[in-house]
Amino acid sequence: MFQNWSIDLGDRLDRDRRDSIQLRIISAIIHDIERGALASGTYLPSSRDLARTLELNRKTVVLAYRDLIAQGWLTSHSTRGTSVASDLPDSGRTLPGAIAQPGDVSYGFAALPDRALALPECPGIRLDEGTPDGRLFRYNLLVRSYRSAAHRLARENGFRYRDPRGAEALRIAIADMLRSGRGMDIGKDNVCITRGSQNAIHLSCQLLLRPGDTVLVEELTYEPAVAAMRALGAEVLPVSLDDGGIDIDDVAAACRLRRVRAVFVTPHHQFPTTVVMRPERRLRLVELARLHGFAIIEDDYDHEFHFESQPHLPIASYAPAETIYVGSMSKLLLPTLRLGFAVAPRPVIDALAHHVSITDGMGNALEEEAVAHLIAKGDLQRHVRNTRQVYAERRTAFANNIDDLLGDRVEYRLPEGGLAFWLRFRSDIGVIERRVAGAGLRIASSESYRQRDSAPNGLRIGFASMDEEEQRTALHRLGAAL
Repeated sequence: MFQNWSIDLGDRLDRDRRDSIQLRIISAIIHDIERGALASGTYLPSSRDLARTLELNRKTVVLAYRDLIAQGWLTSHSTRGTSVASDLPDSGRTLPGAIAQPGDVSYGFAALPDRALALPECPGIRLDEGTPDGRLFRYNLLVRSYRSAAHRLARENGFRYRDPRGAEALRIAIADMLRSGRGMDIGKDNVCITRGSQNAIHLSCQLLLRPGDTVLVEELTYEPAVAAMRALGAEVLPVSLDDGGIDIDDVAAACRLRRVRAVFVTPHHQFPTTVVMRPERRLRLVELARLHGFAIIEDDYDHEFHFESQPHLPIASYAPAETIYVGSMSKLLLPTLRLGFAVAPRPVIDALAHHVSITDGMGNALEEEAVAHLIAKGDLQRHVRNTRQVYAERRTAFANNIDDLLGDRVEYRLPEGGLAFWLRFRSDIGVIERRVAGAGLRIASSESYRQRDSAPNGLRIGFASMDEEEQRTALHRLGAAL
């Protein structure tokens, strides 16, 4: 029988909302059924009465009722009217205070950690950790490459689910690039395309680590990689770091005490300190990997941007059987192009591709084909040559600006490569960080790099994304925080 029920649309009748009024009525009725305000068998007001109450055209209510009947929420009884379907279960909620509020969650989940990995969008100058300057990329090249890729895929019936290892053309292009520029004897079957280098790191950790496994990292390192390891239940053990890179004696000692499954390193431009791992340490690390059976995850995130002599060859170029090599196309082109890659022996790549297929299905074929086109036309190589020169000049300018604006309040070493400086401060870094926001700056926390309390403190400040005037503005504000 009819219940004296009043529909509560709240702000659903806000005329500025873009969804239809009909949909809002449907949503309101379903919500009231779910929370127990409308029990099974309850008759609703006639479409004419409800339309009059809501000051709406009757047709809108008629269409809403019709959709709810078709979906099984309501039942039409010919001349008797419309009721809630009788086969719906009674809601377990009690009516008073039972309406869920925005943000309420009724199930358990892994909550956001105290310190999120990404800097939130907020006012102020963002001092990044070594991001390329997207303004230097000629966007028309990207437009042309996407157009060419779209035409090619249409001709070849390529708009389908494809190989989870990535577009063949891009895998071939990356393999050629790594052979000619990084001394790696590989082919397309040794390459898996990923959504950025972080995705490649996470996929590699999925292959290597199980809950309780030990993985070694430098005491100052890339926090997103550590977060991926811990999310998989691994025990992350920090080892010492100095001006020559990772402390190999510390690695050896750790391997004698426990079963180490992987060692994560950034040997070319150590993150965050920018130091280059010395050759003897690279060779000893490979020896330990062979002796103890662990994998070396080598993150070579900005190989091309080396300013002193030639870039060092990756560990993977002379120890491919011990290494999963991770790289990024995003640093070469644009951060918004989420393209990375992992390089490893064929069985490892096949296993990585399996994890791609169960988490992502496949990569972005159109984006991958467009970047392959950029490489084939030589546009990528020209862009890298041009930006390397710009970044070399900005590196020098940044050092001069530090000397001019910060003076002896900060210590640094001119980085051999990469797109950032590692700054050590004479003042209490905790005080500096608390003052930074008031100075109109946003920076990554010094704690984000440190994996143990005894690790040195410092800030990694990127220089490549700022021209000289922007550098001086940012460093002037940083000086104010000192």
